Amino acid sequence: MIEGLPMRFPDGGLPSEVRIYEVGPRDGLQNEKATVPVEVKAEFVHRLRAAGLGTIEATSFVHPKWVPQLADAEQLMPLLSDLPPGLRLPVLVPNSRGLERALAHGCRDVAVFASATESFAEANLNRTLQESLAMFEPVVSRAKAERQWVRGYVSMCFGDPWEGAVAPAQVVRVCRALLDMGCDELSLGDTIGVATPGHVSALLTELDGAEVPVSRVAVHFHDTYGQALSNTLTALRHGVTTVDASAGGLGGCPYAKSATGNLATEDLVWMLQGLGITTGVDLARLAAVSGWMADRLGRPSPSRTVRALTGADDRGGSHQHSHKEQ
Repeated sequence: MIEGLPMRFPDGGLPSEVRIYEVGPRDGLQNEKATVPVEVKAEFVHRLRAAGLGTIEATSFVHPKWVPQLADAEQLMPLLSDLPPGLRLPVLVPNSRGLERALAHGCRDVAVFASATESFAEANLNRTLQESLAMFEPVVSRAKAERQWVRGYVSMCFGDPWEGAVAPAQVVRVCRALLDMGCDELSLGDTIGVATPGHVSALLTELDGAEVPVSRVAVHFHDTYGQALSNTLTALRHGVTTVDASAGGLGGCPYAKSATGNLATEDLVWMLQGLGITTGVDLARLAAVSGWMADRLGRPSPSRTVRALTGADDRGGSHQHSHKEQ
């Protein structure tokens, strides 16, 4: 990095600190065509922690038939047992069986994955929207009884590849149902990346009107149309302080073919640093981690910030100005 950049110009209308919810090891790697070796996944999580990330979504306890790239969850979790207890390692639990598997590995933070639309509930869960919510209710109830922290993902909040536009009121109903069943946090997913700042503002305003506390709302933007950072900035102006991002911009969604990569954590951190917002992340070190993972995957990182900081060329093999970890 060039010393002194990005220059810091704080904005009084924004939070002083943002919690980054890193989803690369789960949401990022689940979309890879080839399965990444479990040892590489474990090393990825360790390196992300060393770069300063305090919440890293590790894996999903889903049936291997549906997401074969994450079939090694049982093998991965023991490889993370040496990480400090203060690190949060959420895991996705699609149903009661997944929760039981997570509990057996001592997981303290879990997430369920709901949909704001009927079409995606059918494609992702083989259930109607109402049936999927009914399936999650005993999962969340059991998790809370076990003193787990529970996140509720809500996908297709801003548009659906089968249904098109999604009314904010429809999203609010699902969010309210997840909160009422006991979820501690909601993550609003722009699964196919079609949101724009005005839409983000409108949805957050409706959620506020439905008495959904902004302190319990996170945002999860994909960058299909290049809007992820502008949408994030809009959410921050509404008081959101938790932002999902994926190291190197890895990821998509295996059940929504128009979904492209997540917001890159490095691109997010660059913007937040320029705004004087604290994240606890060492940006140079994080970019080196993503450069390392890009080498393992055999292609360049889609993150512009990673490419700028590592000097990676379009073949993904050159890191002229690399900040490799020692």
